[in-house]
Amino acid sequence: MNFLPAAVSSADNNPVLNISIFGAFVAVTLFIVIRASRNNKTAADYYAAGRSFSGPQNGFAIAGDYLSAASFLGICGAIALNGYDGFLYSIGFLVAWLVALLLVAELMRNTGKFTMADVLAFRLQQRPVRMAAALTTLAVCFFYLLAQMSGAGGLVSLLLGIDNEIGQSLVIAIVGVLMILYVLIGGMKGTTWVQIVKAVLLIAGAIAMTLWVLALHGFSLNALLEAAVDKSPVGERILGPGLQYGANPLDFLSLGMALVLGTAGLPHVLMRFYTVPTAKEARRSVVWAIWLIGLFYLLTLVLGYGAGALVGPEVIESAPGGVNSAAPLLAQALGGPILMGFISAVAFATILAVVAGLTITAAASFAHDIYANVIRRGKDGTGTADPNGEVRVARRTVVVIGILAIVGGIGAQGQNIAFLVALAFAVAASANLPTILYSLFWRRFNTRGAVWSMYGGLATAIVLIIFSPVISGGEKSMFPDVDFALFPLNNPGIVSIPLGFLLGWLGTVTSRTPESPALAAEMDVRSLTGFGAEKAVEH
Repeated sequence: MNFLPAAVSSADNNPVLNISIFGAFVAVTLFIVIRASRNNKTAADYYAAGRSFSGPQNGFAIAGDYLSAASFLGICGAIALNGYDGFLYSIGFLVAWLVALLLVAELMRNTGKFTMADVLAFRLQQRPVRMAAALTTLAVCFFYLLAQMSGAGGLVSLLLGIDNEIGQSLVIAIVGVLMILYVLIGGMKGTTWVQIVKAVLLIAGAIAMTLWVLALHGFSLNALLEAAVDKSPVGERILGPGLQYGANPLDFLSLGMALVLGTAGLPHVLMRFYTVPTAKEARRSVVWAIWLIGLFYLLTLVLGYGAGALVGPEVIESAPGGVNSAAPLLAQALGGPILMGFISAVAFATILAVVAGLTITAAASFAHDIYANVIRRGKDGTGTADPNGEVRVARRTVVVIGILAIVGGIGAQGQNIAFLVALAFAVAASANLPTILYSLFWRRFNTRGAVWSMYGGLATAIVLIIFSPVISGGEKSMFPDVDFALFPLNNPGIVSIPLGFLLGWLGTVTSRTPESPALAAEMDVRSLTGFGAEKAVEH
């Protein structure tokens, strides 16, 4: 007896119901943000939520920040269309999280205050290092925001049945305005609570859909895979490697390097460790985050192949939002308009939580690193920056970043958001990771090495992206009608990441300006033991 639902049709969609559920989610999360904002009085409150969250709470918030629209919408679509090659995103993102935990997370929590640049500037010259770190942070956040805004446009367009670019552009603009409101009102505390709520709903929704898909196939993964093979135009090839990256293995290697190494350089994930009061709580949050994130990425295998089996790759590709519509369409196939509305609202909450986290990270980086520690402090570093003025600058920066994200998101419509996030990972791994690792583990590392590594890695990654098939020369490029693709790979990681490490080493060994051995030794002790960390963050 066949218990599988009928094929999804656009007639099953109910825009009024969808927008009602979506509106209820926005109202609830906005209420949470307003409630959380009442205690935002200092810079520590605005940037780090007053360091008031426990380990388990922060673990859920980390999962909420890390499990972005790329994880839910992009990966499900990638698996539905490309099978094994799509699941490589899940593997890469999960392994990347382990790399971040083992190498940098707790060490950065022990040596920093609000931003990544606090760690890098601990024993190096303040002005050049903070300026470079702030610029790389802004670049990573911008690429990540492109992915989230593009996903939001496709998702809400699917909810409302909008299939033209003007309508989707309007949706992206509305998402951008909501994002600005969330961050202006709530700061890090409001953003963190939204991320906690979103993580609970996302993981619960994914578990429910996974069990439903498996139940329809007799709780047999083999039966599910056979159904996906039957529905796929490429047949059994969807179960094996090479469907997406078989023609160019170097492209796959480059993507893998970016995914595995990128998380350790993502400023908005690393900033989450400053919202807990102690290093012990930071470790507890890590344990919670690992279990939650690992569970979710295992579920994407069932959700992706489930979308391929129950919806079909051709229906997914032709829907508003394209490949990013796989998860909502699977929800529609399983539970009709109500489940689709709920899952889409959860995905939208996912986008709002992540873009809020990205935006406050970028704003904090500009206000704390550039305004407070470069512009206001002067060349000798003896000036002072008013904390209230710093927060005002951060709020204004939020508006500017929101406008840029709206414009960029409109330009990135139709791209697979998991792929766009992979570009952000490549920039992070090229520009931030070498400097972070050298600062934490190499006592001889100096200011020239840091600046060369950050600027060199950033410039190389961005230039290679501009001249890659992602931007021009292909049917799925951002500008398909022109062709200036001089770099053959879609992801620059295989070139830009080693170059970032090389430039950091080269800048260090060619510099005759010594750094303070005492500060390097102090950073060693503090990063490994946490001694002095709590005292430092209070100043």
